[in-house]
Amino acid sequence: MFIVFFIAGEAIAKSNFIKVNGYDVEYEIAGNGSKTVFLEAGGTAGLSDWEPIFEKLAKDTRVIRYSRIGNGGSQKVRKNYSSEEYAEEARLLLEVLNIKKPVVYVAHSYGAYIARRFSATYPEWVSGLMLIEPASEHDVDIMRKIDLEKAEKEIAQIKLDDQANGMSNQYLDFWSKRPLPDYPEIPNIPVTVIASVKKYQNSPMLFFNDKARTMWGQLHSDWVLSFPKGKIVLTDKSYHYPQNDEPEMVINEIKALLDRIKH
Repeated sequence: MFIVFFIAGEAIAKSNFIKVNGYDVEYEIAGNGSKTVFLEAGGTAGLSDWEPIFEKLAKDTRVIRYSRIGNGGSQKVRKNYSSEEYAEEARLLLEVLNIKKPVVYVAHSYGAYIARRFSATYPEWVSGLMLIEPASEHDVDIMRKIDLEKAEKEIAQIKLDDQANGMSNQYLDFWSKRPLPDYPEIPNIPVTVIASVKKYQNSPMLFFNDKARTMWGQLHSDWVLSFPKGKIVLTDKSYHYPQNDEPEMVINEIKALLDRIKH
């Protein structure tokens, strides 16, 4: 069961745990409205990935955030997860929470893997999609196009660093670089992508040099504009966490996406 309190028209979320697929899952739900925004965190992040925008967003609509199994405050598990399994558990969470209408799926970074898979596998559950600085199966290709030899060395080192840090549940799925669903596997729904093209003063690796930043923006522009209802938002004011650096921009884009959804 979940509890939502309303005081003076503003929503206050109470953190809860609920059983999903036999595991305790941490989640929060707040706000009220005809549409529900479902927030999918990036990487190893939990629901705290959305701290800068959650409460403000909940003033205008119903919002759900959660920590995937193994992340945040959810039950710990060591498993080689795939985006398909994460997507299934996201659907199970929505079912357990008794969500009756399709959600507006908003995902950050690696969460885009799950959101794309979810949207193609369970299209009846999604009325709109937003990907914020989305990880892509084509991202390391940017490095290879700039300098193949240097790219292979840097990619190999990143993999070693991941292993040394105790590869988290999604890393093998991330590095497999399997094709993810695009349009029309993902249905003709309103889709927005927010991608950073902000330049780094001292690029730590190929992926962050000026040419790569331009290619990153082009990659996501091409992807989202293949959707009849696609919209690209390129920002040069934040890096990988626009929800931290530009929370009002992200909130406004979510509201704009909600306005583009008819039901």
